[in-house]
Amino acid sequence: MAQVDRFSVTMPPDLGEGVRQAAARQGTSVSAWLTEAAADKLRNELLGAALDQWEAEDGPFTEAELDEAASRLGLAPRRDVA
Repeated sequence: MAQVDRFSVTMPPDLGEGVRQAAARQGTSVSAWLTEAAADKLRNELLGAALDQWEAEDGPFTEAELDEAASRLGLAPRRDVA
């Protein structure tokens, strides 16, 4: 059996119910669903830190670079919100 860390997690009832329903829709356990969600969150934080470092070393991304990245990800180009 693989080694695991055990956590006791508390959350508002409506969020807990949403997690249970999402896990059921995916046909997985709440534990597996939360593990995947935590892994996604960690990857996003690491990517954000890497992008921040990149910009600190090479300057901010241009609008063209951001639009190209969005296109490659299948997203709509960014629009100026200001």
